[in-house]
Amino acid sequence: MSQNVLLFIGAPGAGKGTLAQRCCTELGYEQVSTGNICREHIARGTDIGKAIDLALKSGKLVDDSLITAMVTQWFEQNQHKQQVILDGYPRTAIQAEAFDQFIHQKRTEQPHIVRLIIGEQEVVNRLSMRLICSKGVCQAVYSLATGGKQPKQQGLCDACSSPLIRRPDDEIEAIKKRLKLYATHEAMLLDCYKRLGYPMISVDAALPMSDVFAELKTKLETGI
Repeated sequence: MSQNVLLFIGAPGAGKGTLAQRCCTELGYEQVSTGNICREHIARGTDIGKAIDLALKSGKLVDDSLITAMVTQWFEQNQHKQQVILDGYPRTAIQAEAFDQFIHQKRTEQPHIVRLIIGEQEVVNRLSMRLICSKGVCQAVYSLATGGKQPKQQGLCDACSSPLIRRPDDEIEAIKKRLKLYATHEAMLLDCYKRLGYPMISVDAALPMSDVFAELKTKLETGI
């Protein structure tokens, strides 16, 4: 069965997860978070989960082929889901090329790239105000910024009542280092997508999320 797949690409803090949730709620998409799938595999003790857990505990990067195997397995098991958003994958050109091979083997439609464009200072402002749920299986995200998703009870997660924490890599200097690294990976990914001929939709991620979603929805409907 052919599937409509959107690949979100954007800097940390651009709002990829929040935008994906809006697409799921209002447009009927299924969001696939590689982070969530990793945690599920580790919790279930699958072969993939054991390999990922070993890599993480050894302080090593998880191999591209392992991440791709995890994602493609999800697609094999969920062929009935016709509208899918990939959040957090592909992260490298190697992953993108491997996924493209899988798409050509199993599906007829090319993925659409959704690029969230945002400036560095806006990302710094957002991430430095971000809190996440400390419970590993939840990790809901909140923001203390004006207009952000703030917890109903200060310092506690709405979903599971666990304490909210600030990630060490959400400190300002750490954010700037992450953005430099991300820029390198983004450039390689964009070159790869261009070479593969994937259609691309760009949205202004600095706008309020309601406006970002409206822009994306219009472009998806009109094929811009």
